Amino acid sequence: MTEKQLALTEKSQLTIDVKTLVGILITLLTLAGVYFTLTSQIAALQLDVIRMQDSVEMNEEFRIKWPRGELGALPDDAVQDLNIEYLQKEVDVLQEELDDHVDEHKDRE
Repeated sequence: MTEKQLALTEKSQLTIDVKTLVGILITLLTLAGVYFTLTSQIAALQLDVIRMQDSVEMNEEFRIKWPRGELGALPDDAVQDLNIEYLQKEVDVLQEELDDHVDEHKDRE
């Protein structure tokens, strides 16, 4: 048996059908398009994850610092605090009057 040896040299020739060549080119272009699409989607997802991590960190900081008053207070809170202070003074005055009346009542007995 004689074996035919296949030797590729600079002068070797390859004949290919145009239809096959177009199919190969379309396949290569499709693969390149899919690759770049997937790469851009991965980059977008990575950016979304970074944004979510930042949001979680900010939320955690807010959740801890807001109740402590380290991030300020709402204007409504300031008004409410003033109202509470005013009512506390009124209650103190009423308590003093009540104490005076009780003391007077005890003195009369």
